[in-house]
Amino acid sequence: MEKIRYERPVINKIQSGLPDKFGAKFVLESKTDIEGHSVTELLNTFGSPLYVLSENTIRSTYRELIQAFTTRYPKVQMAWSYKTNYLDAVCRIYHQEGSWAEVVSWFEYEKAVHNGVDPKKIIFNGPHKSQEELKAAIQNGSLIHIDHFDELYQIIQMTQHDGTKAKVAIRINMDTGIYPQWERFGFNYENGEAWNAINRIMASEGMELVGLHTHIGTYIMSPSGYAVAASKLAELAVRTDRKFAHKLKYIDMGGGFATRNTLKGAYLPGSDTCPTFDEYADAITGALFHSEIRPEDMPLLILETGRALIDDAGYLLGTVIANKRMASGRRGMIIDIGVNNLFTSFWYEHSIMPGIPVNADAEDTQICGPLCMNIDVIRQAIRFPLLQPGDPVVIERIGAYNMTQWMQFIAYRPNVVLLADDGNPYIIRKKESLETFQQNELVPDYLK
Repeated sequence: MEKIRYERPVINKIQSGLPDKFGAKFVLESKTDIEGHSVTELLNTFGSPLYVLSENTIRSTYRELIQAFTTRYPKVQMAWSYKTNYLDAVCRIYHQEGSWAEVVSWFEYEKAVHNGVDPKKIIFNGPHKSQEELKAAIQNGSLIHIDHFDELYQIIQMTQHDGTKAKVAIRINMDTGIYPQWERFGFNYENGEAWNAINRIMASEGMELVGLHTHIGTYIMSPSGYAVAASKLAELAVRTDRKFAHKLKYIDMGGGFATRNTLKGAYLPGSDTCPTFDEYADAITGALFHSEIRPEDMPLLILETGRALIDDAGYLLGTVIANKRMASGRRGMIIDIGVNNLFTSFWYEHSIMPGIPVNADAEDTQICGPLCMNIDVIRQAIRFPLLQPGDPVVIERIGAYNMTQWMQFIAYRPNVVLLADDGNPYIIRKKESLETFQQNELVPDYLK
């Protein structure tokens, strides 16, 4: 018979009556399986820590967003944001669903081509594009989103004499009532920069202005900001048509939709405050229909949604290393998941759950990672049950950015597993080893 674990007595204040400002009675559920796959078995098979992605969640979330917009607007196209998660298997799922590719570097551009994307369906964003990269993208017929005047003048010079026609759009920043205003990227709407850029493009024989693009920020909780942005882009499209008799093919609203993750310092959880896809769709499409664009001339609506499409599809599984008592008296729990694996823990209060059944007893706990750095804290304070070394933990909603912004610091990066629609788990990125780095490192002869 298995020996019963000893658990130190904990004195907790009994909450009775109505909920206080933090909600109802504390309840922390365990997560012992993911889509029928045991958390313990996944860790035993593929190692700890372990990234897990759900193909079913990826596809269902994508289709939910598409339905929200296509039921409100006649022409909608998604462009998967590669920087959000550029694992090939993930990108190919989105491309199978009909998504184009949105990239912000030549690295991502090459990955998109490798994944079978037609270069004409690649949106090339970002403030840095070398002359060689621009030349290749122009020859491939890709959609180049110009970020600044130096890039604009460079394209004019490149296309001046060789007869090439570059398909371009401009990125526009603006005041939408969202703070802080993103002004670092693109041409400003209010000071006339954007209209100036449009006029210079229309005066150039080497460029075809095909669209307008904006990205008003990240984790935008107010859909009304998108309505303001869509109205301003529509106004520029109408002015372009009136002055040059030139109709734009698309308006690109970028990304930035929020997820159900909770931001640090937020009063209410993200699951209660995150807008729905329907609310974003109402704001954007309503503004376009209310504009002066004629119904028969409505442009293609492009969305570059990343975070909101994949966050819910990702899990990070790990194992308890040790428990200790802090000088403050708070319990400290060390797990093998650090901020090198979970970069978004710097701005999210991630949902962390035991991977085994537990009782209701819990106390104030700081959950730390294994790195030798003081900032390696996954949750500064959370009511959590006592887990023993070797017990599993599960962190939810980590699909966005953690597999692109992860750091190779102190430890090898672990396996990434896809739970496929056929019911099987597949490794889609192998864990690193010493060989991973030796194949790229060179040692001068005098040090051998």
